[in-house]
Parts: sequence; C-alpha cells; structure tokens
Amino acid sequence: MKPNLNLIKATLTGALGGLLFGFDTVVISGAIDSLVRLYSLSPSGKGWTVAIALIGTIIGSLAAGHIGQRLGGRETLRLTAVLYIVSALGSALAWDWSSLMVFRFLGGLGIGASSVLGPVYIAELAPAKWRGRLVGAFQFNVVLGILLAYVSNYGIRTLGLGANEWRWQVGVAAIPALGFLILLFGIPRSPRWSVSRNRIDEALSILKLMGDPNPEAELADIRAALQQEHASAHEPVFQWKYRFPLFLAISIGAFNQLSGINSILYYLPGIFQSAGFTQLSGDRQAIAIGFTNLVFTMVGMSFIDKLGRKTLLLIGAVGTAGCLAAVSWLFHSGGNSGALVWLFIAYIAFFALSQGAVIWVYIGEVFPNAVRSKGQGAGNASHWVMNTILQLAFPVIVARLSPAAPFTFFAVMTAVQFLVVLFFYPETRGQSLEELQRKLLH
Repeated sequence: MKPNLNLIKATLTGALGGLLFGFDTVVISGAIDSLVRLYSLSPSGKGWTVAIALIGTIIGSLAAGHIGQRLGGRETLRLTAVLYIVSALGSALAWDWSSLMVFRFLGGLGIGASSVLGPVYIAELAPAKWRGRLVGAFQFNVVLGILLAYVSNYGIRTLGLGANEWRWQVGVAAIPALGFLILLFGIPRSPRWSVSRNRIDEALSILKLMGDPNPEAELADIRAALQQEHASAHEPVFQWKYRFPLFLAISIGAFNQLSGINSILYYLPGIFQSAGFTQLSGDRQAIAIGFTNLVFTMVGMSFIDKLGRKTLLLIGAVGTAGCLAAVSWLFHSGGNSGALVWLFIAYIAFFALSQGAVIWVYIGEVFPNAVRSKGQGAGNASHWVMNTILQLAFPVIVARLSPAAPFTFFAVMTAVQFLVVLFFYPETRGQSLEELQRKLLH
C-alpha cells in the first residue's frame, strides 16, 4: 500500500519548512563577503553575522517543543512562516549591521522551530512502514533549499545589481515563505496531538484521511501510550529515565555539525576563493555541490527503510572522514586546487546519504509520545549549539592558523562518530513509535 494523496499533501507541506530552513541558513554564503566589505567586519564580526541566526535557531528549537505541544504542530508552523517572511524582508531592507542582525535572529527563531516541528508533524501522521521516507522528505527539502540558495545567489550575481546585490540575495526568501504560510491552512492537525486533547473523533478521522491501514488499532495504540504517561504528560525531558534517548538525540545532533557540514555550506564560496577560484566560479562550484547534496539525499532516503539508519551512518562516517582528511592535506600541501571540487562533491555525497538523510528521522523516533517534541528540541538544540560554536570559530581559525586546520578537526571528529554509532546506536527502522518507546526506556 502506498501513501495516499492526503498524506503526501500534508507531508510535502510540512516538509516545505525544510526548504525554507535550507534556503535561509545557506543564502548568507553569497552575501557575506559583500557584508564584510560594507561594514568593515573582522573575522570575528564575519562569524557573528553568520552565527546570529543560529543563536535564534537554538532558542527556537528549545521553545518549539513546548509551544508545539500547547498549540499543535500545524499552528506553530504557521508562526514560523510569519517569522521567515519578516526576517527575509527585514534583512533585505536593513539600514545598518545591527538591524540586519536583529532580522537574521528572527529568521533563526523560525528555522529552529520548523526544524523541530516539521519532522515531528510528519512522523506523527505517517504509518511506521513509510515513516522513514516521509520524514526524509523534510531533509530532502532542506537540501533542495540549499541548492536553490546557491542557484539564487549565482543568478542574482549575474544581474549586475551592484551595491544592492546582497539585499536581493537575502530578501528573495520571502516568496517561498509566503507560499508555505498559505499551504499550512490546508492540512490537518497531528492525530497524536488531537488524542492528547481528547479529540478522539478528530484523531480517528485524520488517521482515516491519511490512509492508515488500520486506523482503529493505531488510535488504540496512541491512546494507550498517552494514558500510560498521562500523569506525567508535562514532565521535563531531562530525566534519568530518558537518558538513552537523550544521549542518542544530543550526540547525533552534535556529530552532524562536527562533520563540518554547515561550516562548508556557509563559507563555501570563500573556501573556494582561498584555493584560487574567482567569486563567480566559486558560486558555480557551490551549485555543483548543492546538486550532489540533493541527489545523494534522495539515495539515502531510498535506502533508509531498507538498509536502516545505523548502516547508513556507518557508511557515511567512513567516507566523510576520508574526504575531510584529503581536503586538509590539500590545503596543507598547496596541492591541485581542481581536486578540491571533487573532494567536496564526494564528501557531500557521503554526508547526504547518511547523516543528512538520517538525523531528523532518528531524533523524531527515539522519544516517547509525552516528550517527543521536547526531545526533538533537545536534539536540535545540540545540533544548533554546535553549529553556532563552529561558525563563530571557523573564520577566526582560518585567519589565525590555516585553511587546513578546521578540516583536520572535522576528520577526527567524524572518525569518533563512527565508533560511537558502531557501539552504542540501536537500529529503529520498521518499528512503530510505541514499540520504540517500550524498547528504549528499558
């Protein structure tokens, strides 16, 4: 049985938040050099310009779980769409560096909230058989947004807009954000949220609408799981009994960034320029890497429910560690810069089919119903805290040490990730959320 049209529509709408997530986080890569010149930014100031949105993302991801459980995922996603629109237009019209930072911070709030609630919303609608691939649609849209940001940056750069070029680059995100907001008025609530508010008939109708093969049984399973935890429905996620799900979510979030992925994506045109490429050719290489990211995310999604989450993570860790070590050596030795493009393409392919396809699915699976949104927030906060630290540090380390230094660090961290996944991570494919809850808490 394949997903029906209603389930696909709801999934794609929820996943559109991922497209805005990818677009908004990476679009700054095209504008950052113009901003450095315009505001005479130091390496530290450059890092803060990138990282201020990530600080907003941390706060947004931590708050999203609480707001999502109170208002519902669908309603909270509507708030994130408004934040995306305000951030894009405000950044484009910013009158000084401080105002730009404020609007980028607001966009970060939206990114953080949607990165939590988009995958949770989809996971709570999808039958177990299809959950991995459907939640993977969120990650697919993230990498599609990244590719579109690189294409948009390149296209706007060819228009010869002069001093206003960067304003168009950051402002164009308002268009898909408006579309996201409109589409969010055409999808249902999460059935699990409806059950948590004792709207049983509503939950059953949603399960039927989504084409669940046995909606009554699924409803009974949801009710049983919620009733078991009713007395502690508002309990905090940071408790000893949730130590293993927390370890899994926080570690996968941190390792996702310690692989260097966002440092590479945010600073990619500058990385290529340091290797001798022009600004325009660096933008073209970024498009090639963004396209590779998209293709291999689809490969990872097609195998996530066949090979499993753990196997993909192990394969990816080996490949990314090798590529990062080679990039470090290339910068250290001053070797052939042409090889840099191919190393980054190989790196992004290994990352996309492993961490890229798995992270949001995995974090959404390992927590019980009562704290799923909060647990997703904890895992995402780990991801974004590490992301913020690395983006603040990256331009400073490159300026003070060498372009090779961060890639050496990323290679070592990815090797550590391989060992942690190998010895500690359980496989979650093919199991209902309630089955996983029983296993991971005992």
